[in-house]
Amino acid sequence: MGIMLILIAIIFFLLGILSKRNPTWGWRANEAWKIKGDSEPSDAYIDDMKFRGSVSILFGFFFLACGLLVILL
Repeated sequence: MGIMLILIAIIFFLLGILSKRNPTWGWRANEAWKIKGDSEPSDAYIDDMKFRGSVSILFGFFFLACGLLVILL
């Protein structure tokens, strides 16, 4: 059980870091098809993705702590 929590933590860490460093990485697949013509993601979208990345990293810390507690206790 503890190993699974640590693996989930690693996934959250990786997704959070990806969202913080490159917030437009999934924009074309998720949002660009809804807009006609060429366009770029808005500043609000970029800020939202950076915030979601921060939250994902916090969830990663939570799952890491839980996994370590399960393994060590």
